[in-house]
Amino acid sequence: MDNEKQIIRAEYSDIMQKSYIDYAMSVIISRALPDVRDGLKPVQRRTLYDMYELGIRYDRPYRKCARIVGDTMGKYHPHGDSSIYEALVVMAQEFKKGMALVDGHGNFGSIEGDGAAAMRYTEARLQKVTQEAFLADLDKDVVDFGPNFDETEKEPTVLPVRIPNLLVNGSDGIAVGMVTSIPPHNLAEVIDATKAMIKNNQLSTHELMKYIKGPDFPTGGIVVNQDDLEKIYETGQGKLRMRGKVEIEQVKGGKERLVITEIPYTMMGANIGKFLNDIASLVETKKTTDIVDISNQSSKAGIRIVLELKKGADVERLKNLLYKKTRLEDTFGVNMLAVADGRPETLSLQKILEYHIDFQFEVTTRKYKNMLDKEQKKCEVQEGLIRACDVIDLIIEVLRGSRSREQVKDCLVKGVTEGIRFKTEKSKKAAAKLRFTEMQANAILDMRLYKLIGLEIDVLMKEHEETLKNIARYTDILNNYGSMAEVIIKELDQFKKEFGRPRRTMLENAGEVVLEEQKIEAMPVVFLMDRFGYVRTIDESVYERNKEAADAENRYVLHCMNTDRVMIFTDTGKVHLLKLIDVPYGRFRDKGTPLDNLCNYSSSEEQFVTVMAMNDIRDTVLTFVTKQAMVKRVEGKEFDVVSKRTIQATKLQEGDTVLAVHAASEQAHIVLASENSFFLRFPISEIPFKKKTAVGVRGMKLAEGDLLSDIYWLEGDNSTEVEFHDRVVHINRLRIGTRDGKGTRQK
Repeated sequence: MDNEKQIIRAEYSDIMQKSYIDYAMSVIISRALPDVRDGLKPVQRRTLYDMYELGIRYDRPYRKCARIVGDTMGKYHPHGDSSIYEALVVMAQEFKKGMALVDGHGNFGSIEGDGAAAMRYTEARLQKVTQEAFLADLDKDVVDFGPNFDETEKEPTVLPVRIPNLLVNGSDGIAVGMVTSIPPHNLAEVIDATKAMIKNNQLSTHELMKYIKGPDFPTGGIVVNQDDLEKIYETGQGKLRMRGKVEIEQVKGGKERLVITEIPYTMMGANIGKFLNDIASLVETKKTTDIVDISNQSSKAGIRIVLELKKGADVERLKNLLYKKTRLEDTFGVNMLAVADGRPETLSLQKILEYHIDFQFEVTTRKYKNMLDKEQKKCEVQEGLIRACDVIDLIIEVLRGSRSREQVKDCLVKGVTEGIRFKTEKSKKAAAKLRFTEMQANAILDMRLYKLIGLEIDVLMKEHEETLKNIARYTDILNNYGSMAEVIIKELDQFKKEFGRPRRTMLENAGEVVLEEQKIEAMPVVFLMDRFGYVRTIDESVYERNKEAADAENRYVLHCMNTDRVMIFTDTGKVHLLKLIDVPYGRFRDKGTPLDNLCNYSSSEEQFVTVMAMNDIRDTVLTFVTKQAMVKRVEGKEFDVVSKRTIQATKLQEGDTVLAVHAASEQAHIVLASENSFFLRFPISEIPFKKKTAVGVRGMKLAEGDLLSDIYWLEGDNSTEVEFHDRVVHINRLRIGTRDGKGTRQK
């Protein structure tokens, strides 16, 4: 039967693969990546086109952003209002774009990361450059239009952008399995390179860089690896090293101040606040003592971060410290990925310009074909009217003798005279020879009588001459590469003259920052760590005065040197190495700093088992014991590493955790106590030496479901009593067994 449903059997993995590929391509083409021709993502293109359709031009009043967003979402981009408004805001932020495309009115955010006001409060309109270089000639059929999502509207598949916007404004976006990150460039330089490429399409990247010196970020700053730019532009990938601009100002009293007037592009937003915090951290941790005050005096006029310095400060070392330890020097990853010919492609500088120039010639060809067609039609009408003026008396006689418009039209076009009353046979014969075109006949019939005035006829003749000139000019442009190139170059020159601006970002070559660590005066300190994981160091004399309180309030109290390191062993088998120089040094009653802030320790994922000073274990042996009764001994010097802050102290079996880490002597005994009250005592010398990456060996045979709960260490024959499960156990009286035994149960 016709209405029977057919079941199609298919491999599930094939369907999933096809569906995922379709989804990925949709994200790549329709959302995340810009088109190489206009440098815009779909949401940006649709927003600008909607503003053009709404008539929100640069010389007209602002309109509410909520209206723009709602109209764009309803007509062209049904993906939620937040994505549209975010795109609109970014196009209005001059500190993010090489050239703002939208003129925003109201709070559109700041370079320091403040968000824009809600769309119901802000207003916007097109910038002049957007209207003239992005949206002009849309009425001349210069680009293809396609149906919108519900096929109720038409939208351009690409905007007829006259400048290489992909380079000028750059782009960033994350698609499925790929990312684009294109830095902005200087409009004047890009136009010069485009003109040179039009004149000689064989220019190499090296030759193009005579015009495009390098990226030009709206935040200014300095690119310090200029020699790498040619390779980046050649391959479309690479890393830019950027620095902020630092000026030195003299202050009264012989002091100086560092003033940061430009920042790396990547420092925008919340990273400015993080930069200030990083500087404060350098001061707190004594990495520098030259800074006495920090103030952020930035405003709409620009960035101004002031560091007040003490007299005699080492300014050059401080600058290097800021470059090395903060985001004042940062990297910008370049990946010039864009949609070209309907597919994502990583493009070189040369390729981007080639695609843009090809697009310009295509747009210009379509524009002048359209204009030529209109002029040719205009010329045809003008020729008909001029010819009609010569036989106007005959045409009037035809008009007066005819009964309908169609009858007159047949006479003018085909010379049909039947049914028309003529005054003379001569007129009838003359009318039979009339051969106007259809368009000319309609123009004659629509012509008003005042057009027969002598002056009007002169105007018509002059218009016809102008039309013939236009036809000749347009034909020349369409038929000659040089003529069309001249037109495109002339337009580019106009845009450069009106919208060009000086370069903001400096380009230079600078080596890696070499920061000589200041020698720290070695002194004995006491490391304190409370049960909540807050750490600090104090002077030995301060500890001696508060010894009783310090021992009572802190879980770990270690005597060490301020140049040493502390090792935090955790139940996950890791050991975190903490430089004491990074630990706050101060008064006894200071709260300290959470361990999480100073090393890779995470209080939510791991718990510390023990804390030791590195100078205490270099020449000792550490014994590891886990919940599943795995034991091993490791030489302490294995943990004396410099390059890492976190290392694996021991390998663990699935579900196992570290229970104890202890530096015991060869003569000591270890007592393992399980949750089921089994105790096993044996000499530590029976535990084999292993590497820190090893699991270890079994120390005690545990019954199924049983785990170790406590570890005790016996040095000598002293009487040792411990409280275990609400009863007292004399562990020094336990029978000495051997490793890997079952132990005895203590009732």
